[in-house]
Amino acid sequence: MIQALMSGLDLMWTPLSLGLTVLGVVFGLIVGALPGLGPLMGIVLMLPVAITLPPVAAMGFLIAIAVGGSCGGSISAILLRIPGTPLAAATLLDGYPMAQNGRAADATGIAISASALGGLFGGIVLIFFSPLLASFASQFAPPEYTMLALTGLIAIAVVSEGSLLKGLIVGAMGLLIATIGTDEFSTGYRFTFGSYDMLNGFHIVAIVVGVFAISEMTMQVASGGLNDRPAVGAVRPSFRTFLLTLKHWVNLIRSSAIGAFFGALPGAGGTISSFAAYAAASAVAKPEEGYGKGAEGGVVATESANNATVGGSLVPSLALGVPGDASSAVLIGALLILGFFPGPQMFQQQPEIVGGVFLVYLFSNVALLFVGILATPVFVWVLRLKKSYLIPVVLLLCAIGTFALQASVFDLWVMLGFGLLGILLRLGNYPLAPLVIGAILGPLLENNLRRSLLISREGFWIFLDRPVAATLVAANVLLILGALWMGYRRRQLKKKMQEPNNTATRSA
Repeated sequence: MIQALMSGLDLMWTPLSLGLTVLGVVFGLIVGALPGLGPLMGIVLMLPVAITLPPVAAMGFLIAIAVGGSCGGSISAILLRIPGTPLAAATLLDGYPMAQNGRAADATGIAISASALGGLFGGIVLIFFSPLLASFASQFAPPEYTMLALTGLIAIAVVSEGSLLKGLIVGAMGLLIATIGTDEFSTGYRFTFGSYDMLNGFHIVAIVVGVFAISEMTMQVASGGLNDRPAVGAVRPSFRTFLLTLKHWVNLIRSSAIGAFFGALPGAGGTISSFAAYAAASAVAKPEEGYGKGAEGGVVATESANNATVGGSLVPSLALGVPGDASSAVLIGALLILGFFPGPQMFQQQPEIVGGVFLVYLFSNVALLFVGILATPVFVWVLRLKKSYLIPVVLLLCAIGTFALQASVFDLWVMLGFGLLGILLRLGNYPLAPLVIGAILGPLLENNLRRSLLISREGFWIFLDRPVAATLVAANVLLILGALWMGYRRRQLKKKMQEPNNTATRSA
């Protein structure tokens, strides 16, 4: 691993890679601070630009957006009591009371410092565990990869918003989309309807931009308030807040470990990890610390956890090719477009790319600390912009980036079509992430399933004859059964909560 880091240093330590990483952090902080955008939207918007760059510079740019975006949501959560992203929902529990108590600058500085330190902890986890996982996965054959892809898809569907059934439906839709185009085995055409443009299927960037960006901007327009301008005062945090963060070093390490753990679980994500870290910190806190009333430790716990999640989510993404969340799914898509296949083979055949990705991730968190604290007044100014200015810019970036992929008008139609699909899914309360992850994992699942059945003499029994594949089958069954049980318990609890109201109504 040391050799990979040393070889990756030459690719990372260039003006282009370093400059784009810093630029990615700035852009990530901006889109994270703006409610309704977030790191995923930032990655989606810049994906068409990134895939034209050298691989390490491209991944540094996109990963830095994820790092900055995960932290940026805390700025609006602290100052406006509106989380810029769901990741920052737990931060406002103590961040906003700190701002109300006249400590807005301290709260913002602590959030940025904790995010940077938590991200560095996640980087250590990434560097240590992903090679071990890749080494283990190097023994995988088609049956194991089939079940692994299925596990990633089911895990995302299980923890997505809405019911399990809705998550599975959208995931299956993504798998079907992945079948469009030329069959790699038979070279036959599938669902092309005689169109030359569809021989290679739909471009993943057009799908992602449409499903997430176009649908989100449409919903923002429909929600109104296009000319509202939030009232935000001036905030200038200092580097003294870094020392305030280090005072809570036990909380910092514990919360970062929680974040990295949940990040490595496909589908868990930063929202769950930040609330789990906050619960753990408040459980062991002394009463005088005042959690929920402006405690520094509350901000440290949530922000260190959600940024450590970024490093944790890259572990299965790089080592296995299975995305930990929607953002890492788009990062995998970027690697595939650049000509690299995440998994054990990349660790063996392109160690310099792996080392370079590790180093740009670490550097992005260092840049986050300095850029975040020094440029906070800029991000506060961005919060005052009207939606009527931002939405046209985002839509223009979507159109330009998608068209620039292949200079194809067809890609623009694909973007708009999937934008309409994203709107319909949102209106029906269907999750969006399983669609994109299904489209990315579809080829991996289909190709390895067909290879498994070709080499098997007993049909589908091959998945139970091999220990690792059988373990993954059992994990998939447990995931589904667990989700069904939790859904049943939620319905029972909801029914019990409604019974007193019904009784009171009948009595009246």
